[in-house]
Amino acid sequence: MSNHSTKASESRRKGPVQLRREQTSQDLSDRSLLDNHDSAHFTHTDPWRVLRIQSEFVEGFGTLSELGPAISVFGSARTLKESAYYRLGEEVGALLAKAGYAVITGGGPGTMEAANKGAVEAGGTSVGLGIELPFESGLNEWVDLGINFRYFFARKTMFVKYAQGFIVLPGGLGTLDELFEAMTLVQTGKVTSFPIVLIGKDFWQPLIDWMRCTQVPGGMIAEADLDLLQIVDDAASAVAAVVEGSSGHLSSTS
Repeated sequence: MSNHSTKASESRRKGPVQLRREQTSQDLSDRSLLDNHDSAHFTHTDPWRVLRIQSEFVEGFGTLSELGPAISVFGSARTLKESAYYRLGEEVGALLAKAGYAVITGGGPGTMEAANKGAVEAGGTSVGLGIELPFESGLNEWVDLGINFRYFFARKTMFVKYAQGFIVLPGGLGTLDELFEAMTLVQTGKVTSFPIVLIGKDFWQPLIDWMRCTQVPGGMIAEADLDLLQIVDDAASAVAAVVEGSSGHLSSTS
């Protein structure tokens, strides 16, 4: 295989921009923002970067403002299509769509793709909020309404602002990041009546047990903080719980 054909398969997005071949070596926007210690360089670039960040919020707000009721679904990008978790994600997406909710995911592969697929096949609205990453393949084929972000914090705002709750399937660091951010926002009263439902007792219960046995006795969190979470084992229970819990959030924002 020629070097050109090998490079032709390389592709990633940089915000709304598609990069291929040699262009994929461009630095990540988040990394440029957080990792650059050249103060003189910062003086010249930060004002422009602020405008770019502002544009991401404007684009997100403008695109999603009329979305209607929605639930954000999280899980691993590494979930294989033959996995039980993938099938569970499809079922979650379909049941949410049938309940009248749009499905918001990170737009990537794995569980995110599964939830988007389930929503589309059930006739619902499928949303993907992508992020610029070094080895990222772009939005999955089941995303009907997609936005690509450069900055994690702008993207994370959209996950919470335009959803009435979270359903969280087994996942890795990104999934945990979204889970604990949601818990913090609810615990500190930044959002109200915001249900957080975890699917997979075998996966999640050890984490909850550690929090209860280590953090609670140490005074790091209160026992009541764990009541923010509901753990179930099937898609129907997850959707029922999040729909019931989201009713207060809908009325408080209407």
